Parts: sequence; C-alpha cells; structure tokens
Amino acid sequence: MTKAADIGSKRLINLDPDAWVQWVTQRPEVVAKEILGSEFQWISRETDVLVKAYSTTHGDFLVLNELQLRYTAHMPLRMRAYAALAQERYRLPTYAVLINILPPPSTLTIVNSYEQEFLGLRAIQDYHVINLWEIDAEIVFQQPLPSLLPFVPILRGGGEISVVQRALQVLRADAQLNQLESLLAFFASFVLDTPLVEQIMRWDMVELRESPWYHEIEQRGIQEGARRQLIRVLEQRFGEIPHEAEVRLEGESAEKLENLMDSAIAVSSLEEFLTIISA
Repeated sequence: MTKAADIGSKRLINLDPDAWVQWVTQRPEVVAKEILGSEFQWISRETDVLVKAYSTTHGDFLVLNELQLRYTAHMPLRMRAYAALAQERYRLPTYAVLINILPPPSTLTIVNSYEQEFLGLRAIQDYHVINLWEIDAEIVFQQPLPSLLPFVPILRGGGEISVVQRALQVLRADAQLNQLESLLAFFASFVLDTPLVEQIMRWDMVELRESPWYHEIEQRGIQEGARRQLIRVLEQRFGEIPHEAEVRLEGESAEKLENLMDSAIAVSSLEEFLTIISA
C-alpha cells in the first residue's frame, strides 16, 4: 500500500496550535494545551494530530485532526474508529476534523458522517469537514494561520502569482517557517507552470521532484488510473460493481491492481473475483 504523504502534519499544527484549534473549531476562546500521541497500536496512523484543548465553556476536550491528501470512501469509517479510540484512551470528549487537501474525483461525494445500522443497532459518528480548496487564501494572512501557508496555492484565490509570492515572503522571513518552502513549491506546481514556479522560488524544480510529496502524487496518479481501468473491465464483463468492492480496491497498490486485472480477465463470474480480493 502506498505510504501516505509526509506533509509533517504535527510540525505544521505545532507552528501555532492555538490559532489552529480556534480555526478548526471556529471558537476563538479555545486554546491548545498539549499535542498528544495518537498512535494506536492496532491501527496504523500517519496523517493525524491529536490536540488536547480547553475552553471555558466545555473544559478539556480533544481535537482530532486528520489531514488527507485526497478524500477516499474509506474516510467515514476511519474517522469513526479514530474518534472512538482517542476518546477511549484519553477519556475526553472528541471533536473530530477531516481536512482534505486536494479535491477527490468528481464521482466521489465527500460526507461528514459515518452511519451504519445492523440488526437494529445504529453506529453514528459526525465529524467536521474542511476542504482546503474552499478556504479563502486571504484568511491565512489575516488571522494569521502559519500552518496553512504551504497550502496557499491550492486555496481559493491562492493560485495567483502575487499571492504565492506573498506566502513565500512570509515563509522566508521566519526561521521557523522557511523550511516549508519546498512544500509551498509542491502545491504551487498544481496551479502554475513549472518554469513559473522555478522563477518564483528561484531554485531548480529537480529538488521538488525528489521530495516525498512529488512521489506521493505521482504514485497516487498511477494507482488511481489502474483502479479505474480495473473497474471498467469488471463493468464491461459483469455489469454493475458493488460499492464495497470499489472501496476495497482503493487501498491496493498499483502493482496489486495490475495483478487483479489478470484475475478480472480470467474469472468466469463477479463472485469469483470478489472471492479473490477478499482472500
């Protein structure tokens, strides 16, 4: 399975934890008391940051921040699991936040709740969703929100050259922030041509292509293409594919998806293929 992008979530939020928790909760009185460990031994954690916060109204509580490069259909269940595990471990109310960095495919709808009913029992987990492409770039400078500076190019109105240059100037003026310059360049490359990004940053983009973020996007593009091709073959052979099967294929590597393509061509029924991916 592809490793999640190393966007340094904990380091970003730690730049100004108070500003961050106030922004995600939309409550100016909230303060961050401590960034906690969020690694649960039976679940692999790579992209979340758990903050113990406090407000005069609600007392101590947890803010579970899940930063995702792209939203997937797995996220509602994962948010349910992470919120429950955090609350069980620390015995505090949990405010769960999902921050989506880049838009998902148009065929995928982002939801803000997990709901399931089985044998008369209901499981429900609400969580707050923040889509960065819907956030006004100017907010980052006004509030300010240093944790969001590297994401400015993909924010609403942030793809303008002058706005990217403004974010770069802020990063370079602060010794604590200037190490995030390559991350800013990475997201700038989504909205601006490479030569223009090179000109703005004043360094060779070969450095960017060697970064973990660049390789993550490249690998995810290959992976998504292979998954779509596999689903298309299955639909051509057997008709409509169960949603659960599509969700299951999201977590597979490009190499595994290529091997499953051989199986999709060889099997005589959809049931036989589903048995293979469930093995």
